[in-house]
Amino acid sequence: MDLLFGTAGIPLSSTGHDSISGIKRLHELGLGCMELEFVRGVKMGEVTASAVGRIAKKLDVGLSVHAPYYINLNARGETLIKSKERIMNSARIGYICGARNVIIHAGFFQEEPHETVYRKIKGELVDIIGTLRNEGVDIMLRIETMGRKSQFGSIDDVLDITEIEGVLPCIDFSHLHAISGKNNSLEEFSAIFSRVEEKLGRKGLDDMHMHVSGIEYSEKGELNHLIFAESDFKYRELSRALFDFNVGGMLICESPNLESDALLFKKEYDSLK
Repeated sequence: MDLLFGTAGIPLSSTGHDSISGIKRLHELGLGCMELEFVRGVKMGEVTASAVGRIAKKLDVGLSVHAPYYINLNARGETLIKSKERIMNSARIGYICGARNVIIHAGFFQEEPHETVYRKIKGELVDIIGTLRNEGVDIMLRIETMGRKSQFGSIDDVLDITEIEGVLPCIDFSHLHAISGKNNSLEEFSAIFSRVEEKLGRKGLDDMHMHVSGIEYSEKGELNHLIFAESDFKYRELSRALFDFNVGGMLICESPNLESDALLFKKEYDSLK
C-alpha cells in the first residue's frame, strides 16, 4: 500500500458535518483517508454506511473506524457485555462502509497483574473475532498504543496480541511519546518500525495504521492533543523514519486543527521523495 494521510473525523473546513461531506472535502484537499469517529457511540445506520462506502470508493478515500472510547475488555458483567457489543457494532457498520480497520482502546489494568489482564483481553478478542467472522464481517481489529500507564496498550502489548489472527496494532506515536517523554527522535521512531518488522514481517510495515498529533503530557502520561506548532512532538523526524522504512497504510492526524497538520505532515513527507 501507499502511505495515505488523513484526519480523525470530518475535516474542520468541510461545509457539511456528515461523513459524506467530510470524505468529499478530504478528496478536495488531496488527502487520502479518514477515520470515522464512533467514539461517542455507533450512531450510523446501515443505509448511511452503504452511502459512505460508495462515495469513499468513488473518490478513492480509505476508511477506518474508531470504536467508542468506553471499552474495557478486562471488565466483568454488564460492562464487559457492552464493551464487546460496542466493538462488534463498530465492526459491522465499518465493514458496510468499506473500512479495513476498527481501532480499539482495549482496556484497563485495574491493579491486576499484567499477564492476567493480557489473557483476559486476549480471550475476549478471540470471542469477538469468532462472532464477527461467523457473521461474515471480515474486518481487522487494531489495538491502539495508549498514553497512560493504567491502560493496556504498550508497544509490547499491541505487538504481542497480534498472536490472534485478525488483530493488528494501531501505533499512536504521540501516545508512545506522552507515556515516557521518549520516542521522539529519528532513532526511536526507527526502532519502533524495526520492532514492527521483526514481529510482523515486511507486510506489517506495508499495511500500518497510525495516529499522530501534537501532545501535552505529564509524568502520568497523556493530557491533551495539541497542534504540532504548540508541541514538542518531532513530526519531521517521524516523517523521515516513515520514508526510510517505506511504510504503507494510513496515517491519521488527531491534532485539534485536523487537516492543517495532516497537510503539513504530508507536505513534509512528500518533500523527501
